[in-house]
Amino acid sequence: MAIRKRLIGLGLCAMLGFSAAAHAQPPNLSTLHDALHLSAAQEAGWSAYKASVSAQAQAEQRRRSAAMLFPTLTAPRRIDLVEAEMQQDLADIHRQAQGLKAFYGTLNPDQQRVFDAQTLPPRHDDDSRD
Repeated sequence: MAIRKRLIGLGLCAMLGFSAAAHAQPPNLSTLHDALHLSAAQEAGWSAYKASVSAQAQAEQRRRSAAMLFPTLTAPRRIDLVEAEMQQDLADIHRQAQGLKAFYGTLNPDQQRVFDAQTLPPRHDDDSRD
């Protein structure tokens, strides 16, 4: 079950207990942009950050394609696919982290607090963990 969840894109957020819906929906970039009240000097960093976040749609399509292919593969090929997906996910996370850190570094402390609050996904409520 855990491998299947990984393939359909629940990824790191699910492992940390965040809801799948929160992971599937990136922060509302328009709302975030407005709330940050960026200066003209910060706009270039914003554009780079936005591009790194927007690349998530391509990763989701890749995951959907892999999930569709999964049932047609032999066990060794399935594990190869899972490994390849995880390696690509790690590369994607690294790219996104670099974009986020570069942009975050241009923000003043008040903007950083807004960014932190608006990009934190809600915790997953799962009553079965009691």
